[in-house]
Amino acid sequence: MQVRHCMSTDVCTVSPDTPLRRAAEKMAEHDLGSIPVAKDDKLIGMVTDRDIAIRGIGAGFGPEASASEVMTQELLYCSADDVIDDVLENMASLQIRRLPVIDADKQLAGIVSIGDLVKVQPDDAGECFAKVARPSQVHSQVLA
Repeated sequence: MQVRHCMSTDVCTVSPDTPLRRAAEKMAEHDLGSIPVAKDDKLIGMVTDRDIAIRGIGAGFGPEASASEVMTQELLYCSADDVIDDVLENMASLQIRRLPVIDADKQLAGIVSIGDLVKVQPDDAGECFAKVARPSQVHSQVLA
């Protein structure tokens, strides 16, 4: 089965110049742990609740700092045509819970979470969640 069968296509985004306060408000309004940052419908980064807390507030930025100042710029994504097994394995190895879904023109087409994927493939849930949750330095945000 492909990602297109379980991804969310109604994606809330922010622009690079969106203040962190507004990004956090949108995340709260839509119950999101992360929000894509897009410019001209192209994905340029992601802002997570952790980015706001650690790269933002923890680094001394105020609520009017822009999303681009704290966003994760490393673009990790999948395609709507990707096979769910492959995406679950990739998410587990990268220890991430959500992936933007990009179309052939590199436009943001949706977002998929581990929860979305395991709803259609519940047999893979335990192993995937265990790998994502294990301690590692992959996403360390220790301030230097």
